[in-house]
Amino acid sequence: MLVEQEGVFVGTLPQTSILANTRVEWSGADWTQLLWPVPLEPSLLRVLLTHEMFHRIQPRLALTRNEAGNRHLDTLEGRYLLQLEWRALARGVMAVDADARRAHVGDALAFRFERRRLFANAATEEAALEINEGLAEYTGVRLGLLHEEERRAFAVFDLARFLGSPSFVRSFGYASGPAYGLLLDAADPQWRSRLDADADLGALLASALHIDAAALSDLDTRQRRYDADGSLRTAEETRDRDRLARATQWRATLVDGPVLVLPLQNMNLQFNPQTLAALDDIGTVYPTLRLIDRWGELNVEGGAALIHADYTRATVALPHTGSGTTGKGWTLTLTPGWTLAPGSRAGDMTLVRDGATPGSQP
Repeated sequence: MLVEQEGVFVGTLPQTSILANTRVEWSGADWTQLLWPVPLEPSLLRVLLTHEMFHRIQPRLALTRNEAGNRHLDTLEGRYLLQLEWRALARGVMAVDADARRAHVGDALAFRFERRRLFANAATEEAALEINEGLAEYTGVRLGLLHEEERRAFAVFDLARFLGSPSFVRSFGYASGPAYGLLLDAADPQWRSRLDADADLGALLASALHIDAAALSDLDTRQRRYDADGSLRTAEETRDRDRLARATQWRATLVDGPVLVLPLQNMNLQFNPQTLAALDDIGTVYPTLRLIDRWGELNVEGGAALIHADYTRATVALPHTGSGTTGKGWTLTLTPGWTLAPGSRAGDMTLVRDGATPGSQP
């Protein structure tokens, strides 16, 4: 319960609450939750506050989507084409001349179309995150900053600051949302009135500028405009070799080796979206994670957990010895009434209610 004290409401969140910059339902009301400390730089603070306040009302605006995968953005071609798109968007955002802006947008849309041609479901999966997080970040930039020059500079900053993320799987929407939103503001000031949860920001911009992305050709020439010396391609090829080596290790420990299987029934997640990594089509690896479900709480720090693509289970590597509630980089706290039991595969363990057999609990 919340109690008013000297003009503010005071209370203690339940132990099971997920702590993050996000919307939260608490004591019968919707709140904007922020982690302390907040940024001291005024522009960063204003964008953050507006971004998170938008999340509070986003469900009422019917502008939320169920997110999925985006694991193609951890592959060589997915990452490379995304960064070419970002480079073209940055030049388009900063361009003063309308024709130059349109030309850069055309390049960005060509890279976007090619990526979605190569990877099945990429368009749907990418659009969902751009609606959920891209719109929120655009709103933060659009309403949190007063001057157009400041907004455009911040959009370019967003496109740059996520380049160092270990993975783009869930962070890319924060980067691309402001760029597409500001370009749409210039091309079609009424675009927000036609926005719904099924919208695709790139498709809206293509329509506003009368660009047929499917008809854009000569991808190699466009590519050289934004990676003239090939250094980006070389860096991504090196990264992909490292990724494949990590994936081999994760597959050995989180899939092929003995694992603890955590059934997902009513999960809440707290994680760093910049650290997620795809493991082929199997699922997503979380190097840092707080996972709460009916059976208790899993904390991962300096280890790895795999959440399978169908969201029915998570796995962590079982240690060779021990109780099964701790392992390399993870700890498990069980809710009373739950216990470990042998899994369906020899050497695995799983979680069941006391007295239940694996797979029989509701």
